Amino acid sequence: MTQADAGEGRVRVRVPDEWADEARRLLRTVGRGPFQKRSWAELGYFLVSSALACAGAVAVLALGFVGFALTVGFVGVVVLAGGLRAARGLGRWHRALARRALGVEIDDPEPFTPRPGLIGWLRASLGDGTAWRSVGYLVAKVPLTVFGVWFALSIWLEALSGIASPLSGGTGVARFGPVARSIGPGNGDGPPPGFTTHLGLFVTGVLLLFVAPWAMRFVVYLDRQLMFLLLGPAATTSRVRSLEESRSKTLDVATETLRRIERNLHDGTQAQLVALAMRLGQANEKLERLDDDSPDLAAVRRLVDEAHRGAKEAITDLRDLARGIHPPALDTGLENALATLAARSPVPTEVAVSIVSRPAPAVEAICYFCAAELLANVAQHAEASRASLTCAQHGPWLRIVVRDNGRGGAVVSRIGSASSGLAGLADRIGAVDGHLSIASPAGGPTAVTIDLPWL
Repeated sequence: MTQADAGEGRVRVRVPDEWADEARRLLRTVGRGPFQKRSWAELGYFLVSSALACAGAVAVLALGFVGFALTVGFVGVVVLAGGLRAARGLGRWHRALARRALGVEIDDPEPFTPRPGLIGWLRASLGDGTAWRSVGYLVAKVPLTVFGVWFALSIWLEALSGIASPLSGGTGVARFGPVARSIGPGNGDGPPPGFTTHLGLFVTGVLLLFVAPWAMRFVVYLDRQLMFLLLGPAATTSRVRSLEESRSKTLDVATETLRRIERNLHDGTQAQLVALAMRLGQANEKLERLDDDSPDLAAVRRLVDEAHRGAKEAITDLRDLARGIHPPALDTGLENALATLAARSPVPTEVAVSIVSRPAPAVEAICYFCAAELLANVAQHAEASRASLTCAQHGPWLRIVVRDNGRGGAVVSRIGSASSGLAGLADRIGAVDGHLSIASPAGGPTAVTIDLPWL
C-alpha cells in the first residue's frame, strides 16, 4: 500500500508485516550460517570425501584398465574383481563418513555373498551390482568435486583470504571460481596496498563468509542425493525390505487382534455363558423339587430372569466381536457405511463419497476402520465443533480425508494415549502400501489424508 505526501511530493511504501517478518527470518538464517557447526562439518566433509573419492576413483579405474587389458588371461579377471571389491569398500567408507560428519543415515546395501570356490568368488564379484554402483559414484564424484572446488570452496578461500588480507599484506589466496577478485596487487607490481584496499578486501571477505556456507551446502546436498542413489540399497532391495516390514507389522496386528478376541471370549462371553449354564442348572434343580404352589417359585423365576439377562449380554458381546472382525455396515456398501459412521459421531460431520465401483474387500474394511478411528479421535481429542469426511477414487487410489476445526497438534506417535490410534492407523495402512499424511498445526485445523491402493 502506498501513501502520497501532497506537501512534500514523497511516496512512502508500507511493507506488509508478514514480508518484514520473513525478511528478518531470512537474515537471521543467513547470519547464523558461518557460526553453525553444520557449516564447518560440511566443509570438512567435502574436503575429506573429495580427496577420498578422487584417490579411490584413480585406483579403481587403474585396476579396471589393467584388468580389461589383461582379460585375455586369468590374472586380468582377478584384478578386475579385486577392483570391484575395493570400490564396495570405498562406498562403505563414504557412508560411514556421511554418517559421522553429516548425521545422514544411508541404509547399507545387501551384503556381498560369495559363492564357493575361486570361480564362484569371481562370478559373485563381477556380478555385484552394489560394487558397480560404487564405481559409478566414485566416477561421478570427480566432476562434482571439480564443481565444488570452483563453486563453493573458492568462496570459502576468497572469504578467508579477504578477512586475513590486513595481516597478509593484501595478497589474495584464491584467484579462481565464480567470485575471483582483482582487488589488490596480484603479482607484486605497483605500490603497496593502502588502507582503502585492505578495507575493501576485508569487507569483501566478510560478505563472502556469509555466502560460503550456503554454496557448500548446495554441493553437499548434490553429493548426498548421489549417495542415496548409488551407495544405498537397490530399488528392488528397498522394495523387498519395505514389503518385509509391512508383512511383519501385518502379522503383529493380526496376532494382537486374535489375542484380543481370545481374551474377550475367555474373560467376557465365555464367563457369561458359564454363569448362564450354572443359573439354568440351579433353576432346573429347583423346578424338579417344586410344585406349582411352592413358595420358592419366585426364587426360580429370579434365576431364570438372571439367566435370560446374561444370555442377552453374551449375545451383545458376540455381536460386538463380530462387528470388530467385519463391520456389517459394509454389507450395503462403503457409502452407506461411512454415512452411518458420520451419523453416529457426536461431532456434526458432513460426508461426501465419490466412487464408481466397490474396492477390494480388504481395502474397503481398512477404509471403514480408518474413518471410524479418525472420527473417534475428532470426538475425543480435537475439541472440534464440526468435521467433514470425504472419500473419492483418484485413479488407482482410494483417498479418505477427515477434517475438523479443532485445536490441532495431531501427530503420529507411539508414546501417549492421544496419538496411539494414529500409530495403529499408520501400521494398518502401511500393510497395503498406503500413505498417511497429517496437516495439523497448533490451533488447528486438522486434515488427515489416507491413500489406499484400489487393488
